[in-house]
Amino acid sequence: MSTTLYSSPSSLLPKRRNALLVTALMSALSAMSAQAQEIIPPQSDTVIVTGTRSIKRTVSDSEAPVDILTSKDLQSTGSGELAVVLSRLLPSLNFPRPAVADGTSASRPAQLRGLSPDQTLVLVNGKRWHTSAVVNVNGTAGRGSSPADLNTIPISSIEKIEVLRDGAAAQYGSDAIAGVINIILKKGANGGEVQFGGGQYSKRDGTQASLSANFGTALGDKGWARFTAEQRNQNETNRAGADFRNPLEPLYGRVNQVQGDPKLQQTNLGANASLALATDLELYGFANYSRRSTDAAATWRTAYTTGTTLRTPLYPNGFLPNEAGTNTDVSVVGGIKGRTDGWRWDASVNYGSSEFSLDVNNTVNLSLGATSPTKFYAGKLKNTQTLANFDAAKEFEFAGLANPLTLAVGAEYRRDQYEIGAGEANSYFGSGAQGFSGFQPSNAGSFSRHSASIYANIEAELSKQLSASLALRHENYSDFGSVTSGKLSGRFEFTKEFALRAAASNGFRAPSLAQQNYTISTTNLLTINGTSQLVDTGTFGVSTAAARALGAVPLQAEKSRNYSLGAVLQPSKNATLSIDAYQIDIDKRILYSGNLVLPASLQSVLAQQGVLVGAARYFTNALDTKTRGVDVVGSYQIPLSGTDKLGFTVAYNHNDTTVKNVAANPAILTQNNLLLIDRQTINRATEATPKDKFSISADYAFANWNIHGLATRYGSFVSPQNSVALDQTYSANTVLDLAASVKLGKWTISAGVDNLTDKYPDLVTSAGNLNSGGTLPYSTFSPYGFNGRYYYAKAAYAW
Repeated sequence: MSTTLYSSPSSLLPKRRNALLVTALMSALSAMSAQAQEIIPPQSDTVIVTGTRSIKRTVSDSEAPVDILTSKDLQSTGSGELAVVLSRLLPSLNFPRPAVADGTSASRPAQLRGLSPDQTLVLVNGKRWHTSAVVNVNGTAGRGSSPADLNTIPISSIEKIEVLRDGAAAQYGSDAIAGVINIILKKGANGGEVQFGGGQYSKRDGTQASLSANFGTALGDKGWARFTAEQRNQNETNRAGADFRNPLEPLYGRVNQVQGDPKLQQTNLGANASLALATDLELYGFANYSRRSTDAAATWRTAYTTGTTLRTPLYPNGFLPNEAGTNTDVSVVGGIKGRTDGWRWDASVNYGSSEFSLDVNNTVNLSLGATSPTKFYAGKLKNTQTLANFDAAKEFEFAGLANPLTLAVGAEYRRDQYEIGAGEANSYFGSGAQGFSGFQPSNAGSFSRHSASIYANIEAELSKQLSASLALRHENYSDFGSVTSGKLSGRFEFTKEFALRAAASNGFRAPSLAQQNYTISTTNLLTINGTSQLVDTGTFGVSTAAARALGAVPLQAEKSRNYSLGAVLQPSKNATLSIDAYQIDIDKRILYSGNLVLPASLQSVLAQQGVLVGAARYFTNALDTKTRGVDVVGSYQIPLSGTDKLGFTVAYNHNDTTVKNVAANPAILTQNNLLLIDRQTINRATEATPKDKFSISADYAFANWNIHGLATRYGSFVSPQNSVALDQTYSANTVLDLAASVKLGKWTISAGVDNLTDKYPDLVTSAGNLNSGGTLPYSTFSPYGFNGRYYYAKAAYAW
């Protein structure tokens, strides 16, 4: 993809091969529908609650595309990480597995439709989920974002997930640009399940073990409570290469670096409850607690700096700093809902927090010499959200309408807070702890803001064939002002088998407090003059003196305009196909700047403020972009003899992002021959994720057995650099997953293989030393990771 300042000339259904694919799918479904022998209840009849206030909207008659993932779907892979599972099931979702990336190794971001991870809103039971405290500041996908951490939610607690693939800021507020992921928890007093499982990669590392329980109980005779407990343990994987850079090194020729998944221990606890206080009055609440401890490797420090000059006598053979992170997430929602004079109303209070603390072990502060400690507390980050909300909806009869009109209104108050806690003095003194220099007292602080919003939504069936919806939302933020969002959508049913749907909306994403205030100085591996070097690098909040000295200005909200046009086909009860084209224009996209390698003059300016760094970065409203794409989803159920069934699902996503405008470079940087938004920063936002992803899955159920297969083709992607000569395009790859399960009474035994053919991405080029002398052979942008084949087994007991 070009990064020149023009829009793609391609249509909303891009590329001839996409049109051929759609035609083939339609023909196949039409042919297969003629073979149907009996009716199998289709998922298209499932009632949805995301993107609508109506009580009877289904998947097939939705005015925007919505995917439904059941608890069975979520158990179809060997992974216990929700984000990994979603990336296997949703072609529009991308979830790389970066390593050697500080906090991002412990809290990895997911992307929808190739956009930034924080441009997707996450809900749980329809309530806004808080975002992570971790800011992704290294050179990974989603660089600069701090989205919701999907992996804090235990899979065993989930009844289903609804994924709205459309802009929804007018309905839900900030962040809902790429779409909405609504996680709906299991409910009811009856039943439960205990599951345990384990697995290992074919390289005999990354051993995983998990134990979970989910069960319900009655609260008197008018209520219920459901509880979840889950424990996951994972050993590290390592795909690093041997170090042949310096024959004089004591450990020359050995694998000293670690590149792979970190060692992990995670505990999740959850509860979901409801109690009827009267016929039309219900008290409800749900809560989640997650604690995840990770041990992730930083970059290997060689024994010698130059020649045979020892780096530190504490580690005469060299050393690998270890970043021991602890993520603690807490969420509590309580509310009361009921019916009054035909109005369905819901009042709730929502609290969520994410805390990330970091210890750096097996390291040294070189400024402290031979007396340096080897373990340091580096500090913590904490993000908190407190929200109060009131919704009400009612159906009204109007002459001439096929069905009652639904009117929904609401109001919301939200308070956000972001905290940076300083590390111990030795962690930041002088050059700081190698691997991750601690947060300094000058970095520490508590930052907050509040916002208030009102909104309204109207949904109506104007005739038996035509439905339409209108949504409006006005919000006022204490830090950047007001914004109004709107959405108009409609659906026209030509026949029972064919309908068109369309939507147009505008939206926004408020700059996070983390993006506005995150400040830290660390040692980073930067590419300078074609070689990788360790450089003390400062990240500065936009309001700090250091950032202002380098041209920073206050962040503004991102503004979006979404357009979609789709077709829904259901040639039989057993076959469905949806095709949805979309365009998303985003102005003032917030990006984390390039690495500004400072000349002596600017280093001197910052030194006068007590800031000693060789490079700097900060957040800025950098780009205006246009994303065009298409989603195709088709399913077909083949009834066989008796109760045997065979089902197929095909899904495809294409997305293409082009740059319309790049913000002007600050004058102070131009004077010093520096570029705030460099080529790598731009292309990382537009080219680092695959433009195409295609999957086909099959499920064969017979007797008490079930066989599941999934083949996913990930398109090519680019790892961009500032020099086009150093760009690397990675080949497309197809990953095959197979699993089988058998039901034996109340037991279900499952076994499977993820990545059966042991696919790996291309090796990182040695040009410009981008692979650090071969020690870091794989790209952090790989959409399917680089761990290889994984074997697993599970056993579940249900009642």
